[in-house]
Amino acid sequence: MKQQISKWLSILLPIFVGIFLIVYTYQKFTPQQIDEIRGYFKNADYSYIYLGLFIAFLGNASRAYRWKFVLEHMGYKTSFYNNFMAVSIGYLLNLSVPKSGEISRAVILKKYEDVPFDKGFGTIVAERIIDLVVLLCFMLVAVLLQFRIVKSFILDKIPMQKLLLFAAACTVVGIVLLSVYFYSKLPWILSLKQKIAGLKEGVLSIIHMKKKLEYFLHTAFIWLSYLLMFYITLFVIPETSSISIGAVITAFVVGSIAIAFTNSGFGAYPFLISKILLVYSISETAGNAFGWIVWTSQMFLVVVLGVLSFLLLPVFNRSK
Repeated sequence: MKQQISKWLSILLPIFVGIFLIVYTYQKFTPQQIDEIRGYFKNADYSYIYLGLFIAFLGNASRAYRWKFVLEHMGYKTSFYNNFMAVSIGYLLNLSVPKSGEISRAVILKKYEDVPFDKGFGTIVAERIIDLVVLLCFMLVAVLLQFRIVKSFILDKIPMQKLLLFAAACTVVGIVLLSVYFYSKLPWILSLKQKIAGLKEGVLSIIHMKKKLEYFLHTAFIWLSYLLMFYITLFVIPETSSISIGAVITAFVVGSIAIAFTNSGFGAYPFLISKILLVYSISETAGNAFGWIVWTSQMFLVVVLGVLSFLLLPVFNRSK
């Protein structure tokens, strides 16, 4: 019963948060502002959206191809098409439950490429660690370029004392859990250690693989494609087409955080994008319209590729 409640909360809570942010945003707008937002949608230059989606597609393809390097290091030669469809399905599932897509990718690889789940999932965890490091680098650049903006938008709003207390509590709990893990002889702990051994191999595969240069070149391409996609879509409406490079990187970081830590940014992406662009003297209506245009187009690509992958994955592997 508790597991079912936890499962439904993980699905519904992010959706409710997104709905709350949408309602909270639009109830503040006057009818004239709502009409203004509709005007932005109507008059937008969607050619930039199409170009941005093509670049996003290349980034997804690069992510799927990059995955082959770590899997080959562990002795598994996987199909690029299966990797790509697994990545696409993972993005689709993340729309409902945050991070459920990572589990689905490992499940698909186990079913169609016979890669053990723990090892496959370990490579995905390693991939996410690399992505987090890259995002942190972008955040550092944003802070260096736009310190006063970032400070007023984020840093000044963080309750540092509560954050430090939370970090201290997490440290204590972490020490206790690690002590139990390393010294306990309970059967379920020993079973967990066996599973983590495979996960550890997948995570460390990036360190030991031969094609490190190719892996990190693909990583650079993936993130540059995301940044370029965001930059190109800024030209979709005139109001966002002339912001500075510092503003571009700051808004890109805020949008990336919204997508990474929610169910693909539903409600949160337009809300946060409009707030950060407001700091750069772009009206909240223009920022909100821009956020929704970009987020909707990205999710359109996610849904199309995800659904096609669901349909084609068994068909493609039937002939094997």
